[in-house]
Amino acid sequence: MFVEADVPDLDYSPVEYRVKWATLSWEASEAYKLRRAVFCIEQGIFIGDDRDAIDERAQLLVALSCVAGMPEQVVGTVRIHEEEPGVWFGSRLAVHAAFRSHAKIGATLIRLAVSSAHALGCETFLAHVQSQNAPLFARLRWDSLKEEAIFGRPHHLMQAQLDAYPPCVTPQSGFVALARKPS
Repeated sequence: MFVEADVPDLDYSPVEYRVKWATLSWEASEAYKLRRAVFCIEQGIFIGDDRDAIDERAQLLVALSCVAGMPEQVVGTVRIHEEEPGVWFGSRLAVHAAFRSHAKIGATLIRLAVSSAHALGCETFLAHVQSQNAPLFARLRWDSLKEEAIFGRPHHLMQAQLDAYPPCVTPQSGFVALARKPS
C-alpha cells in the first residue's frame, strides 16, 4: 500500500517512509530512543525511561525515513499488544519532532497497527490517546468511548472502527508512504 506524505523542511528529502513491524535490533533500539526523547524529555511524562512490562509482550512498529530506497532513521514508532483474546491495544505512539505535521507518519503507523492486529484476530482495538491527538484519531475513524486522566494528563479511551482497517498479513514489510514536496 502506498500513501503520499509531505516532506519536512530538512537538509535532505527522504524518498519514502517505510512503516513496518520492527524486525531488526537497530530498529527497536532507535524506536526506544525516540520514545524516551518524546515521553521523557519533551513531554516529561516519565523520568529516565518509558519502558514497562507491556514492552515484553508487545510488537513494536517503526516508521523509517528512506534515502535512495535505504532505511536511514527511525522517525516514528508505536507498539501493539493483545490484552485478552481478541482485544488489542496500541500505545506509545511517537513521531520525531522534525517529521510531525509534514508527513502522514503517525496516521500510517496507526493504520498498520490496527490492520496487522486485525489480521491476527483482533475484534476490538483500543488506545488511550492524549486529548490533543483525539481529532487525528477521529479523522482516522476511531470513536471516543470516554475521557480520562492518565499520568496526570487528559486522555480519551478510543476504539478503532475495524471495518476501516482491512487486515494486513505482511506487517514485516508493512506500508510505504511516498514523499512529496509540500505545495
